[in-house]
Amino acid sequence: MDLTIFLQLIISGLLIGFVFSLIAVGLSLIWGVMDILNFAHGEFLMLAMFTSFFLFAQLGIDPLYSLPIVVIVLYFIGAGTYRFVIKPLLGYTVLIALLATFGLSILIRNLVLFFVGPNYRVINESILAGKTFSIGGLYFSVPQSVAALLCILVTYGIYLLLTKSKFGRALRATSLDKDTAMLMGINTNRIFEITFGIGAACVGVAGGLLVNFYAVFPEVGLNFTVLAFVIVALGGFGNNGGAFLAGILVGLVTTMGGFFIGPEYKYTLVFLLYLVVITIRPKGLFGW
Repeated sequence: MDLTIFLQLIISGLLIGFVFSLIAVGLSLIWGVMDILNFAHGEFLMLAMFTSFFLFAQLGIDPLYSLPIVVIVLYFIGAGTYRFVIKPLLGYTVLIALLATFGLSILIRNLVLFFVGPNYRVINESILAGKTFSIGGLYFSVPQSVAALLCILVTYGIYLLLTKSKFGRALRATSLDKDTAMLMGINTNRIFEITFGIGAACVGVAGGLLVNFYAVFPEVGLNFTVLAFVIVALGGFGNNGGAFLAGILVGLVTTMGGFFIGPEYKYTLVFLLYLVVITIRPKGLFGW
């Protein structure tokens, strides 16, 4: 195989992999702090994409400029989900909260289907859409490159927030021992709410960037939900760094698999990789 084609595939896999990583980091953050898997994570992504799309279609605001608005909207959706759906269920088994988020995902998806219909929507006239540039004979999609760069920066920002800030120390203390954290004066309910908001804001960034090169429709979140769960499991539940690296790996596998075997089988390879890894390392590649 031509080396140029191989390098082009690696580039494409890395670019989409960084987006996968940010989506998974948002899910992993919630799990690491609260031991709750948010089944509505993909629907949050879909809401972010639709928010960006309608801001462009109705108000003419380019997705790149509307990104802060989308992130803020998704933060409050996440924080509201914790306050009105998750918080009343704390104290019950984790399964109850998981089923609640599963029900929320179905509700959101069907509400969007009812109000906007099942049609696919694409933005073709944004600042980034359709643009490419080349380096050394290798072509880069501008929308995907910008999305990858911003996803890396946001992920690094979350890392700094968790490791260098007072809030990060409080969050890590809460994830280690909620009761002890409460005794030390930490408002754990507030920590949980902000964590859920940040997790949703992560998919807000990803969704606001994906809309530049990915079709928007009510069921767009389904594939991303499954991929996010697989990535979090591969990286190790609650390990944000592991989720980031696993997202890159999944991006490479889907791109390579789609080229060498066929686009219809690219996710099959991801699930096969997941089964192999979990069989050998039940706690994931970077779990402990």
